[in-house]
Amino acid sequence: MALHQGPHPSPAERRLALNPFFGEANPVGGMTEAPPHHRLPDGPLPPMSAYQLVHDELMLDGNSRLNLATFVTTWMEPQAGVLMAECRDKNMIDKDEYPRTAELERRCVAMLADLWNAPDPSTAVGCSTTGSSEACMLAGLALKRRWATRNADRYPGSARPNLVMGVNVQVCWEKFCNFWEVEARLVPMDGDRFHLDAESAAALCDENTIGVVAILGSTFDGSYEPVAEICAALDALQERTGLDIPVHVDGASGAMVAPFLDEDLVWDFRLPRVSSINTSGHKYGLVYPGVGWALWRSPVELPEELVFRVNYLGGDMPTFALNFSRPGAQVVAQYYTFLRLGREGYRAVQQTARDVARGLAERIEAMGDFRLLTRGNELPVFAFTTSSDVTSFNVFDVSRRLRERGWLVPAYTFPAHREDLSVLRVVCRNGFSADLADLLIEDLRQLLPELRSQSQPFTQDAAAATSFHH
Repeated sequence: MALHQGPHPSPAERRLALNPFFGEANPVGGMTEAPPHHRLPDGPLPPMSAYQLVHDELMLDGNSRLNLATFVTTWMEPQAGVLMAECRDKNMIDKDEYPRTAELERRCVAMLADLWNAPDPSTAVGCSTTGSSEACMLAGLALKRRWATRNADRYPGSARPNLVMGVNVQVCWEKFCNFWEVEARLVPMDGDRFHLDAESAAALCDENTIGVVAILGSTFDGSYEPVAEICAALDALQERTGLDIPVHVDGASGAMVAPFLDEDLVWDFRLPRVSSINTSGHKYGLVYPGVGWALWRSPVELPEELVFRVNYLGGDMPTFALNFSRPGAQVVAQYYTFLRLGREGYRAVQQTARDVARGLAERIEAMGDFRLLTRGNELPVFAFTTSSDVTSFNVFDVSRRLRERGWLVPAYTFPAHREDLSVLRVVCRNGFSADLADLLIEDLRQLLPELRSQSQPFTQDAAAATSFHH
């Protein structure tokens, strides 16, 4: 069967797919045949008919507010939605046609540079992206280009660049290494260590290492990697060997949590070895999907040859992006959210999410059937598995049964060398209230007696059962 080939219902079935009330004033006037699914229809439909057909099919999607797998924002204020609607037709790349949108992007970069303690926020460089994946690609490109310039006598002839990171990195980093021909040096998990540690990072570095990626908020369990310790280990490595290895902080989630809740944690541009940071505005930046940010501590860290110049109000506007055309709506929404909340507002929102995560984790642990790996003390995210004495069900059974109640709670197996460990993960975001947490606990309590009564787990094949692909 060809990819994406769907079923072919009979003409009578297709005709019955169209509700008579979708038509014109005459209820049966438009009831000829519903439009085809896999080719363009022969003619147009009235706008309400087209809307209703699409709307009804989308009702079968999951409820995004009950999706505890995603880090992406699923609720914003109506005023933000209005602003986004007003800006969705503006192309971000046309900075001279939409100078005020470009100005709001510039202000957001300056605000983030200040938030992340850049030495001189006025000279820190950055840009908006479609998300953290693009931001990571840009940061990786800058690291590789700087390394290639320093090693022009060896590259590309005999030297192959490498990038050191934990096996828990988001898949975009593996894509970067694949697309731009960089060796991915992945530090495996070990025992109860589920992310990169300083000693392992330094041990894998050599003269071909373009940088080390430290994750501020692992998607596997919500934990922060020890950025300051990693930088210190690389400082010591430079003293011993002369190797000067920069660090990129992938703060897709944590870079919009730690500045407000963990102010004493040093992870950002206060560490001289941190050359760049990215975050997802559409995660804990509290904006609907479609915006990320990449920042470099100064122009030195972003090679000039990677930056393109466009005319902006008669001046020079630098731009650095993989994508070209994209709407300005998300950038405008980010600026709105920065104005709307300020530091105190962000602190209140993120603290609420962390409080909900901690409380929910404690109540799940108290049930006795589960063991917590993390408790929501860093990202408002926690992972848990079944207790050692539970043999009648596994995490995949729990995920499957919760899905029947509308909850999307991912179950998945950890990577090397902890493939033996399967967990559930809960992401608490703005909009996931204490009331919703109560409803989740109640549904889980109702399901547990049935799960406990099973003779064995429903699915023995963990690979087939995995309901989340990192």
